[in-house]
Amino acid sequence: MSRNAVRFLRNGVVTELSEVGANETLLDYLRLRERACGTKEGCGEGDCGACTVAIGSIKNGRLVYESINSCIQLLGQIDGKDVITVDDLGDREALHPVQRAMVDEHASQCGFCTPGIVISLFVLYHSGESADRENVNNWLSGNLCRCTGYRPIVDAAASAIDGKANDALSGRLAETQKILGEMQDEEDLFVGSEDRFFAAPASIENMLELSARHPDAVILSGATDVGLWITKQLRDLPKIVHTGRVKGFSDIVDSVDKVRINAGATYEDAHSVLYSIDPDLGEVVRRIGSKPVRNSGTVGGNIANGSPIGDMPPALIVLGAKLELRHDKSTREIALEDFFVAYGKQDRAPGELVTAVTIPRLGSSQHFRAFKISKRFDQDISSVLAAFCFTLDGDVITTARIAYGGMAATPKRAVTAEQALAGVTLGDEAAIKLAVTALTKDFTPMTDMRASAEYRQKVAGNLLRKALHEIRVGDTKTTRLLAHREASL
Repeated sequence: MSRNAVRFLRNGVVTELSEVGANETLLDYLRLRERACGTKEGCGEGDCGACTVAIGSIKNGRLVYESINSCIQLLGQIDGKDVITVDDLGDREALHPVQRAMVDEHASQCGFCTPGIVISLFVLYHSGESADRENVNNWLSGNLCRCTGYRPIVDAAASAIDGKANDALSGRLAETQKILGEMQDEEDLFVGSEDRFFAAPASIENMLELSARHPDAVILSGATDVGLWITKQLRDLPKIVHTGRVKGFSDIVDSVDKVRINAGATYEDAHSVLYSIDPDLGEVVRRIGSKPVRNSGTVGGNIANGSPIGDMPPALIVLGAKLELRHDKSTREIALEDFFVAYGKQDRAPGELVTAVTIPRLGSSQHFRAFKISKRFDQDISSVLAAFCFTLDGDVITTARIAYGGMAATPKRAVTAEQALAGVTLGDEAAIKLAVTALTKDFTPMTDMRASAEYRQKVAGNLLRKALHEIRVGDTKTTRLLAHREASL
């Protein structure tokens, strides 16, 4: 069975819409249809955070609220969820505690960024997490403030958040969870016609059948990339198949020797298990976009879009990850590194879907390192992403796996450099120098607005040296200003 209306919760009331444009964003719905104009449009690409709203959903039987960028979230993705905007938090007579703190700490000037900041802090207020400066900065990494400065904003968070939420939302959590639970169904969502639609199947079988029947449809997960096709490239996407309602599609299975992450799992969902594989992998995840981006963006979607500057693929490639792809009733598995064929081209047939990635856990003799180089620490695209996995026999490298993002048209292994390191002792500077030089045979990087070709080549070599040095000396105290592994293990 299928349902032809999108349903979601607004201020405790179920809203049902049968007229939903395939490309209609949540922000456009709020501002143009509801006239709830407290939520602002800034960059239109999920970078500035002015459009941040809170989304409540049932996860593992519990009601959870997360911040997302409404400018690139499509309206159909909100089906079955609770939507909270800055307009819903308080009024002139009774501001929300976070709003009150923002006023008292003089944490707003022009005010354009303030609604998004308030919502991010509102979600932190309900998370039960601490409001220490480091954590607040992490939560605000997706909220740009051009004029106030972050010190009074962080002070506002510290004064308002004590781990015990006491506001209107707190009083209705049980009722909200009950309503959202009643809204969950096993019906496929299909709004539109065969020529133009937004669809959100409820099962993997139905999604595979629909995508096989419409191989020209765009497969949508978190919309952190596809959303920009609409808002920035102004592309018309007549057919969209959303993965967000597929039962089990966001599951993560953690076992002794490997981790299976189904393609619909968000980066925020997968963060802890990826961190458990290695702290550097967790740190790469922490610097992918911002919290709202990680709350929406999926591991599978990041792989499927085939970006040469995606942060996760190089790291997963050196770990020997396998990719599962399904088309209608057929399933196949390939090495992740073989999925990327050329720029904008992947080993995926029309209608075939990326459904899971399986990542082996490290063996006792394996050592992993990953480094992200970007102009900004937070919320930025990599100039170079380097990942390394060395298998050692004592201090001798028996096998080396090295991959980079940003150095070629696809995430790519440095095969020549790998061969140059085989059998090399960690402290053999002459041999390491030859391996660094070998990188010039593996890559001919380009110059663009993020970095010059010369810079990329130099950094790639330096990161290889850094990884080998860290493994040899056994700590990162002299090589890192932030994210020391010793504090993470």
